[in-house]
Parts: sequence; C-alpha cells; structure tokens
Amino acid sequence: MDFSVKPVLTGDRAVLRPFTEADAERMWEIINDPEVERFTGSPGHELTPELVRAWYGSRSAQPDRLDLAVTDPADGGLLGEVVLHEWEPESRSCTFRILLGARGRGRGTGTEATRLIVGYGFEELGLHRIQLDAYGYNHRALHVYEKVGFVVEGVRREVEWRDGAWADEVLMAVLDHQWAAHRGRPLADDGRPLADRGRPEAGVTAR
Repeated sequence: MDFSVKPVLTGDRAVLRPFTEADAERMWEIINDPEVERFTGSPGHELTPELVRAWYGSRSAQPDRLDLAVTDPADGGLLGEVVLHEWEPESRSCTFRILLGARGRGRGTGTEATRLIVGYGFEELGLHRIQLDAYGYNHRALHVYEKVGFVVEGVRREVEWRDGAWADEVLMAVLDHQWAAHRGRPLADDGRPLADRGRPEAGVTAR
C-alpha cells in the first residue's frame, strides 16, 4: 500500500490532483467560507495564512495519507479538497473527509470527487474499510455519502455544542466487498438499492 504516490484522478465534474503551495491562498478562502466553518469541526488550533501555506505545500510529501485538490475540469479552478487519512495498516482502513467551497457545491462535484478518491482507495491502495463522521445536521453531505455507498453504523448523540444547539455525529463506512459490488452507485434512480430493482415490494431507501 503506497500513499506516497499522489495521483491525478479525472472525472466529468471534477479532477483530483496533488496540492502545491500555490493552492494555499485559495484554500485559505475556502476554509474561511461560513458554510465550510459550519459543517466542519474546529482544527484544534488557530489557523493563519502561513500555517495553511506550509500545510498544503507539504501534502505531496506525506507517505501515510492522501490529500488531493478538487478542481474544475473546465478551467482548473480549485474547488476544495478530499482526504484519506488516519491510515491503520493492520486493519487496512482510512478515514475520509471532503471540503468544498461555494463554487464546488450543488453541481455534483462532491459526489464525483468522493467516488473518485474512495474508488482509488479500494481499487489501487487495497484498503478494506473507509469510514467517516459528519454532523447530523449536514443533510446534504449525508445524502452524498449514502448515494456513493457509505452505510450508517451509529450516531454519537449530542457530542458538540454548535450554533446554539447540541449536534449529533453520524458514523458511516463502506467496505471493499461492498464497493466491488456497486462501484459507488448502490442506489437506482428511484432511490432503491440496485439489488431490489424489479422487486415492487421493496421499500424506498430512507433519506
């Protein structure tokens, strides 16, 4: 398993590529987007432009994680990031996260970027399990994760006080054999699991 290789992954709505230090200024703007701040946890320390520059300038040298820039295939504009991190070699597992600025939202970019990097994790890196956590009120993200095959494994109730209310944390994961069966497309157009197509009695997947 080789995280030192930083690939370019190309789709119709997104191109994932390695970060460079030149991306720091745009990522600083994205990180400070109010909606990004609402749906992501605190970094644990005060961010500065200098720290962000050092961070993104060093992503391509990391041997145990994969950070890729999400870009617009039309003009190469930087839209956000996708990450596989917290690698556990013994269990062949990683944690996934995605962060998109305003320009990258509401156009299918997040769905495709997620499929691209998760597919790479299973098909090229040989991962067995990819997991994530998300705030319970982040309904758009939870829908995307379900759409690409992540399954809810549990809810940590009221883990954090955010925006004047207690927030739940939803835990989700997808396994290699699940991915091999659906390649990130487990749901039919009508919202039902693909395995249930042709079975009128099957219930619609909960949203």
